[in-house]
Amino acid sequence: MCRHVAWLGVPRSVAELVLDPPQGLLVQSYAPRRQKHGLMNADGWGAGFFDDDGVPRRWRSDKPLWGDASFASVAPALRSRCVLAAVRSATIGMPIEPSASAPFSDGRWLLSHNGLVDRAVLPLDGHAESTVDSAVLAALIFARGLDALGDTVTEVGERDPNARLNILAANGCRLLATTWGDTLSMLRGPEGVVLASEPYDDDPDWSDIPDRHLVDVRESHVEVTPL
Repeated sequence: MCRHVAWLGVPRSVAELVLDPPQGLLVQSYAPRRQKHGLMNADGWGAGFFDDDGVPRRWRSDKPLWGDASFASVAPALRSRCVLAAVRSATIGMPIEPSASAPFSDGRWLLSHNGLVDRAVLPLDGHAESTVDSAVLAALIFARGLDALGDTVTEVGERDPNARLNILAANGCRLLATTWGDTLSMLRGPEGVVLASEPYDDDPDWSDIPDRHLVDVRESHVEVTPL
């Protein structure tokens, strides 16, 4: 399993979203509070954001997040109105390599998968960044388009009843997410919206998204619909 977080709103630093919160991804990499499967997320991490020209930029590693002093030094200087980051707990048998860590990208979107899926139900795609299930799933989602995210997740879930398919995606001006087998929470405020596998602090305004739902965030508008 994995933990992930995304932000859309006024510019914030990557550190504010990933490293600074008392229960942020840094802490979730070794002590998640709501993770249903696995105890730690020490098999890699990745952080992505969109620059002023709307181009997605990524920093990924196969090491634990808590051990990267260079990222801790640079993250406060990386600011964006749209950020997506994740820490990874590798599925047994899957390789541990930087390209296996989210966020994955097609050059327009950043995408993270919290869960697992049988690769046998996924069509092979030469554009997958890694052989891990999450990368192959991301390639399928990119190929079909993010506007079809709900349909794609539903179809894959029907093919693999044991799949867990929590997806989080961003394109610089929009966030999309699905809940399918694991947790997702949302925090809305005057400056923007956070979507996260679990709350990164104890703010009472966090709300939980029900299972098997699609979340679509555009500017200050949020739509939550059943899958």
